[in-house]
Amino acid sequence: MNPSQARAARAMLKLGVREVAELAKVTANTVSRVEQDDTGPRGPQPVTIDAIKRVYEERGIIFFEEGNAPNGGKGVRLTR
Repeated sequence: MNPSQARAARAMLKLGVREVAELAKVTANTVSRVEQDDTGPRGPQPVTIDAIKRVYEERGIIFFEEGNAPNGGKGVRLTR
């Protein structure tokens, strides 16, 4: 899940940063960092990204990796 996918998934589900944070058991600042293009030591840890991604997937979001989306790029879709 890249930052653009994270922002799109949250928007599609109409969830606030604090709601996602509570569901993923992380801080709101952490959710914001996942949605930014921060990489390196101050960026989010893989386990944190997985926790947030799981919240979205449990609510019907499907993540497309490079080449799997209809146009060949990364993306998200809501199953419901």
